[in-house]
Amino acid sequence: MSKFALVSIVAGLLCSGTALWSAFAAEENAAIPNFGPDTMTAWTADRPASDDFLPHSGNGPGPVESDPAHPYVPNGDGRQSTYRIADLTNPILKPWVVDQMRKTNEQVLAGKVPFIARERCWPAGVPGFDIYNRGQPVNFIQTPKMVVIVHELYSQVRHVYLNVPHSAHVTPSWYGESVGHYEGDELVVDTIGLSERTFVDNYRTPHTDKMHVVERFKMIDGGKTLRVTITVDDPGAFNMPWTAAHTWRRIHQGTMIEDVCEENNGFFFGYDVAPLPHADKPDF
Repeated sequence: MSKFALVSIVAGLLCSGTALWSAFAAEENAAIPNFGPDTMTAWTADRPASDDFLPHSGNGPGPVESDPAHPYVPNGDGRQSTYRIADLTNPILKPWVVDQMRKTNEQVLAGKVPFIARERCWPAGVPGFDIYNRGQPVNFIQTPKMVVIVHELYSQVRHVYLNVPHSAHVTPSWYGESVGHYEGDELVVDTIGLSERTFVDNYRTPHTDKMHVVERFKMIDGGKTLRVTITVDDPGAFNMPWTAAHTWRRIHQGTMIEDVCEENNGFFFGYDVAPLPHADKPDF
């Protein structure tokens, strides 16, 4: 199936999903939040560093952030941009995670270009999906049995199955298995079965296939902002569960565009990339 065909299908789902949601919300006395009331409503970046989690409030353990000695400056900040160097003093990190990330830090400090999933056309995983891009819109398609979340960038798609338990056995995959339910004005998404090929964030924080992620999506500021609060638990990679948050701003966009990326492009404009993931054998 071509990317153009996929975009056409998604557009049709947006129309039918809006109608299904309206009927479902009416049946539930409109208690369910509507993240996509029409085919033009989407959510996009609200700050230059929108591909990072929000700065942590300090209430409990939080995500990896930039090393204070090497602060991250994103494009669009008005200053010379920099590459990310992870703060390895974060108490959430297991020793093996620190060792792996230290090697990456050293490579970047030596002049290599760090790996970022979207820049290599790789799926983001979860919770990386929430901070995958800097500006392309995110669409929500809500039906009584499923929520489909679509990043316009490379047509990245997640399926959230509503009001069902997790499968007894989940084979790890790029986006794992997501099940969800509504709690008042929040959509709660519970994800397991995430492949170790993904990173948690754009600081290249690794995880194991036992990682468990819970996301709570909620509209705030009178519906102008969509916030997701994230809890991550992975005893194999982290010393404790930790939380993060991210926000998008509401936009009224045009038709979703076709955005294609070539996964196997190995040139990277002559840059020395670190680290470039690879597989020793096919996964099929």
